[in-house]
This record gives sequence, structure tokens and C-alpha cells, in this order.
Amino acid sequence: MLGLALAGCGEKGTETGGEGNSNATTSTGTKVLWLGDSIAGAEAPALGAALKASGVEFKDSSSDGGGTIVDSGEKITQMISDDTWKQLGKDIKSFGPTVIAYQVTTYDWGSQNQQRAAYEKAVDTAKDAGAKVVFVSPPPIKIDGFYRPHEAQMRTAPKAAAEVAGKSGGTAAFFDASQLWGTAASAEKAQRAADGIHNCQQGAAAFAKWFTDKLGKQESFTPASVDSWARESWTGDERYSKLGCAA
Repeated sequence: MLGLALAGCGEKGTETGGEGNSNATTSTGTKVLWLGDSIAGAEAPALGAALKASGVEFKDSSSDGGGTIVDSGEKITQMISDDTWKQLGKDIKSFGPTVIAYQVTTYDWGSQNQQRAAYEKAVDTAKDAGAKVVFVSPPPIKIDGFYRPHEAQMRTAPKAAAEVAGKSGGTAAFFDASQLWGTAASAEKAQRAADGIHNCQQGAAAFAKWFTDKLGKQESFTPASVDSWARESWTGDERYSKLGCAA
């Protein structure tokens, strides 16, 4: 069904955020703040469309080339994490999310203790704001020369996030995206773009459906049908053309 719904993808739209169908949608009261790096950014157009069609407010606060909340002690993650925490504070005040969804980034380096400390801080921050946290494991990606020195740390980060969620007393949840993508970046199931890291429209739509279904069960709302959002203008987001995705 998803493949058929996406057969018409490729229309050029003017909006870069996701949107649902043109019919009025009853609000569920759920408000999702989406955090992560550029991988999360490539998922965001479809995710926003799926959630908004389901009556969920959505704000994409992912960051290309950044997005991590983990300070590993290295200059790059110190800078990125500082920016992410500052932006999170602003988003909480301006958007008032009920769910802060954080996809573990490719910059979540550091020791497991450093990773756990950052994720625990996210849970505490959300709790203070009256929100829940959903940690999402990242898809498998091609490990190039940039990532290779941090490959081991990238493997432990989702485990640390799952551990923190498990000990949160229900304040946080962990969504294991390997259920969707598998664990091999080169496998067809992973749906990676030509760069082996990001996804194209089909992958974004598959993720949006998977995530929205899981969140719907958690937050007690009914996800909109794929047909109601899969052909919207998000498919023409410029990030997909930059990734070499088919128009």
C-alpha cells in the first residue's frame, strides 16, 4: 500500500515542512518536537505530513551537521551539544511539546556514561516541561572515514538511550528503528540514498508510517491513512534533490 501511495511522489512543492491533506483534522492534543541530525532532517518532511494528517502538531528542530545533545569532551560535540540544548530550551517555551522525540545522532560520541548523562538530562528537561521523551535509534549508515574513529561510540549510544528510557518510570520510551531499517546499511531494507547515510522520499514515508503507528499506540491517537499524506508537497523538498533522489 505504501509503495502504491508513493507512486505519484515527485511533485515540486513550495513548503519544506510536512503537511497533511487539505481536509480539517481534529487535534489530538499531542505536540511532537523532532530532534536529531541531518538523517532526522531527511525523515522530517514525511514525518510532519503523517503526524499533521493524524491531528498531531509537529515542529522539526533537527540540525544538519549537528543536533547532538551529548558532550563527548571533543570541541565539535561541545559546540553542537551546547547549541542543541539552547535551541531545545527555546523550542520548549515557544512550542510547548508534549513529546520530545530525539533520534540518536551520528555525533552522539563519548563514553557510555557521557551518553547516559545526556539522555537522562533530556528526560529530566522534558519532565520539567510536562512532556515525555521518545528516543529513536538511528538507521544503519555507511561508515566512512569521518565516522570510523567513532564507530564504537555510535554503536553504544542507542543502547545507552534504551537503558535510560527503561529506567525512566514511563517518562521516556525507546523506539527501536531496526524493526524498520534492519542493521545493514547496504541492505535494500535500509532504504539509504546514494550516499549510504540519508534516505529518499520512499524511506522517509516508510519511517513516517512506522513512527506514527508506534506513537499513536503510545499516545492513544489513530494514525491517518498513508493515502491522506503520501502525495503531498513534502515529496518535492529540496533536500531530496540534493541527495540525488529521483524526482
